[in-house]
Amino acid sequence: MVKPVYNLPEQDTGDDDAIRHWLDNLVPNYALEDRKLIAGACAALTRCRGDRRIETGETHVRHVLSTADILAQLRMDHETLIAALLNGCLGLGDLTEAQLADRFGPGIARMIGDLARIGQIANVEAIIAAKDQEQHEENLRRLLLGIAEDVRVVLVVLAERLHLMRAIKNLEREQRARISRDTQRIYAPLANRLGMWQVKWELEDLALRYLEPQAYQRVARAIDERREERQRYIKDVIATLQRTFAEAGIKAEVTGRAKHIYSIWRKMQRKGVDLSQIFDLRAVRVLVDTVADCYAALGLAHGLWRHIPKEFDDYIASPKGNLYQSLHTAVIGPGDKPLEIQIRTHGMHGHAELGVAAHWAYKEAGKGPDAEFQRRINWMRSFLELKSEGEDATDILERFKAEFEPAQIYVLTPHAKVIELPKGATPLDFAYEVHSQIGHRCRGARVNGRIVPLSYRLNSGETVEILTQKNAAPSRDWLSPHQGYLITARARNRVRQWFKQQDHDLHWQAGRAALDRELVRLGISEKPQLEQLAPRYNFKRGEDLLAAIGRGDLSVGVVARQVGEPRTPDGRPEAREPEPRTKAPSKPKPGAGEVVVEGVDDLLTQIAHCCKPVPYDAIVGFVTRGRGITVHRRDCPNVRHLPEGEAARLLRVRWADQPADAAYPVDLLVIAADRKGLLRDISSIFADADVDVLGVNSHSERTTDTAAMRFTVEVRDKAHLDLVLAKLAQTPDVLEVRRAS
Repeated sequence: MVKPVYNLPEQDTGDDDAIRHWLDNLVPNYALEDRKLIAGACAALTRCRGDRRIETGETHVRHVLSTADILAQLRMDHETLIAALLNGCLGLGDLTEAQLADRFGPGIARMIGDLARIGQIANVEAIIAAKDQEQHEENLRRLLLGIAEDVRVVLVVLAERLHLMRAIKNLEREQRARISRDTQRIYAPLANRLGMWQVKWELEDLALRYLEPQAYQRVARAIDERREERQRYIKDVIATLQRTFAEAGIKAEVTGRAKHIYSIWRKMQRKGVDLSQIFDLRAVRVLVDTVADCYAALGLAHGLWRHIPKEFDDYIASPKGNLYQSLHTAVIGPGDKPLEIQIRTHGMHGHAELGVAAHWAYKEAGKGPDAEFQRRINWMRSFLELKSEGEDATDILERFKAEFEPAQIYVLTPHAKVIELPKGATPLDFAYEVHSQIGHRCRGARVNGRIVPLSYRLNSGETVEILTQKNAAPSRDWLSPHQGYLITARARNRVRQWFKQQDHDLHWQAGRAALDRELVRLGISEKPQLEQLAPRYNFKRGEDLLAAIGRGDLSVGVVARQVGEPRTPDGRPEAREPEPRTKAPSKPKPGAGEVVVEGVDDLLTQIAHCCKPVPYDAIVGFVTRGRGITVHRRDCPNVRHLPEGEAARLLRVRWADQPADAAYPVDLLVIAADRKGLLRDISSIFADADVDVLGVNSHSERTTDTAAMRFTVEVRDKAHLDLVLAKLAQTPDVLEVRRAS
């Protein structure tokens, strides 16, 4: 390890002297006005913290001063340094967020507030099952990024963790191990995602030093040269390659680094080899403009140094599963030392660093690709790059807020487990995400210790506690999209399933009674063998068959006639002699014999297109001028709002007997929670009910996550229509079904 350098005096120097020394060293890099604000933050720090000490034995002042010094070496702006200095002071003495905003500005006050929230989370030990540990760590990293509206907050957190790792050598072994595990699992991957390579490498090396001290020392000794010497070696290699490429007319950008101790140890563990078989202790990367240049550069490198057999991978011709592309080769470089060379185009490099092939997207286990989260990471990394080019932090952050709205939030259980939810989720969504039974028994919620409504919109970083009652049950109001209790499809489906299960017994009893009545009406005395009938209708049990009858999903008459069918000894229906085929009656023309005008014969009638009545709706006739009688439903708006002078043209009409295959158009309105497969499920219901669909008009409302669909269908009569409506109402995620006016 390289000994860290601070612009601070020795540890035994007093805090006041350390502050003065540090402020003097800021002169070359910060303007006078900025230094005055930083000095004011130091004065506020000494007032609020005094000589308090942290777990490493340092005073709090010395700890945050060292953190700010790391950030100063990274050339961060004065606002970031002030936030680091006042981290932990919020709420102490007279320092409130409002007072901080008045003294240092609202941006710094928000950063200090975010740091306080992150500090509370970081100091809570989570109770997590071993199988969930990996996902919890991933969610915790996302939580830290989700809380930080300003990316500079995350930089302060990483700088503070880096100084803590440098200062824990005198702690108890178990305490060092606990801090190092968190560093290895949470903070180093976070630095990796933000492209803070130097911070990442040092965090990983320090964590390995305390978690695997013997392995760390063994690798460090085996390298047999200092890091500075390895870096000089890489510098000489880069110069040789650049000269060779220039002579060949290849425009190339060559960079490199000496591999750090943790990375070497990790590769030895993963491949099960010793240090002599690790060929990328020293590595360079070559970026060129075209694929042809990649292969030309490869040939030149192999011409300079001897290629190591079996250490060549062509990921351009055969990309990795995550679409990563590059040429990897290993050679015996200057001084007979192994050297790895990676060659790729600028486009391949951008995809590898910021696209789905970025190292953290496949080397850090956890979730699959998440486009929104990855876009947030890319923005944060862009912030660091633009800051290094001198752009104003406020302008960059305003662009960030304008172009990115996070799609997820991350909240905590009382045991500090991180739960991911969509933005806008409520405590009820949280309860069902934890466990269905907690959601069913929910009767209230506390967020950060205070009671909130169940429709409260949660924010990242909040701790949610669900209040339950043993005999509580869901409310049907929870399913109303207008009341805002639930926004996740998972939670809504759990509530619907609960009500469906609760209604099962009621539907079973209704179905049993309906079947008994129908058997008596048909004169069938045979006892129904429900277990044999159930498979015919895709049910496993006879009880489910009766429940379907009770819900209206299945016609009781069809089942009753199946009971009365003659059967063979093994329970199968007997084959019947085919009945003589007769010509099916032709479908009557519209109005022909369908409606009877009382007291008058042979009048021309037609069905109104505005309300589309079907047998046996309540109807009324309207005498048109030259087009006979138009038949409307009695509740048709056009009939109810007729002018007084036109009401005299209404006639009493009634339905006549209709042929069995007559069909009538009717408009249906279906409102449902928007989801994949919804239209397919509704179409299946129409097909099963022998309903022809004449037209469909669908509209999705993104703000409420609902879909409104208007169907024009043909039905035989009102009983047929009622059956279709009942089946649609039982479809998962359907909120409302009715005839359209």
